[in-house]
Amino acid sequence: MRLILLLVLALVPLSPRAQDLAGHGGPVRALAVLADGMLASAGFDQAVILWDPAAGKARRVMRWHAGALSALAALPGGGVASAGEEGRIALWPAGGAAEPLRVLEGNDGPVTALAAAPDGVLASGGWDGTVRLWARDGTARVLQGHAGPVGGLAWLPAGLASAGADGTLRLWDTTGGSGGGRVLAEFGLPQNALAALPGGALAAGGADGVVRILGPDGTVREMAAGSRPVVALAASPDGRVLAAASMGGSAGLWSVADGRLLHTLEGPGLPLWSVTFAADGRSLWTGGQDRRVRRWDAATGAPLGPVAPVSEAALPAGADPEGARVWRACSACHALTDGEGPMAGPTLHGLFGRRMGSVPGYAYSERLARGDITWTPETVADLFTRGPDLVTPGTRMPVQRVGEPAELAALIRFLEVATR
Repeated sequence: MRLILLLVLALVPLSPRAQDLAGHGGPVRALAVLADGMLASAGFDQAVILWDPAAGKARRVMRWHAGALSALAALPGGGVASAGEEGRIALWPAGGAAEPLRVLEGNDGPVTALAAAPDGVLASGGWDGTVRLWARDGTARVLQGHAGPVGGLAWLPAGLASAGADGTLRLWDTTGGSGGGRVLAEFGLPQNALAALPGGALAAGGADGVVRILGPDGTVREMAAGSRPVVALAASPDGRVLAAASMGGSAGLWSVADGRLLHTLEGPGLPLWSVTFAADGRSLWTGGQDRRVRRWDAATGAPLGPVAPVSEAALPAGADPEGARVWRACSACHALTDGEGPMAGPTLHGLFGRRMGSVPGYAYSERLARGDITWTPETVADLFTRGPDLVTPGTRMPVQRVGEPAELAALIRFLEVATR
């Protein structure tokens, strides 16, 4: 029998306009607004939390998964689907439960994206590059075409669209056809997120910090959201505003019609992993490395509640402060010491001189488990210059590059001191 840990979260008095939800024990990786008005969040702590936004209170905490969670999808009529690194998809009823109503199994690796169609068809995207369409009996039709992990899924009137680390956007025949899906666009860089827009348009968030709007006629418009990867997108209910969250620690609100940056949501300076609009479009929610779910005014970009800088441990003696700033994008997944609890990635304690894939007790991907790289300042610099998708293809590490030579040098100096 799986041990179910029920957490009782106290109600914190909040005004109707001041909400800052704390309950996760790790970074918040996915958000979804459900049909019954509840807000669902999921994170690296393996938990799905159902929140009552009006009360600012957690109504249910569901701990069933055995790995970090990376995807949620609201189900028509109520309920939510959740999935992550273990590959299983859990279907939860409205209001939650101690265990899921159903479990969908068959993925060959982590699930990276979920999307539910209005008619209830559930699609999942995987680290193995496949897209799966799940039937009511729990079987799946496997769609193959991407040459790398699937970063995002979105349902369009014409079918199911997907974005991948191979830089392509694809449209899939969901009526039973075969083939690798029609390529809608090729951008040459990993695409981490996807959102459907009115009229059959798509928004894709790239590893280069650019949001691209693909029109139904194939035209592409670009919006430079920053220098750090865009990892989450959400369109307002009317489709006029697009929210783009990045690993740089902020989110931008963009006018879809003309590509103007309307507002920047300035958080505590740590990576944001998820974003979603409230059902009325007047506010939106973000989740990130600081373990909190934060609410924002969509019209002004102002926080509806305090956004205080997260306190950080004192830097080790001699550590480069600029390198520590760059390090923030990595700290969601990796600890620097050997005494911290489990995280999505292995500890970096004793990194330099260590062979790849050698930390005891960590479940490495097949590629990293080969151990054919020894981590040195030069090999770590190569990892962040070319990217883990090229240096160690098949790794579960998110695509993250440090393009500025000065920032990369500072990061290496910081790691040389902080990982001793």
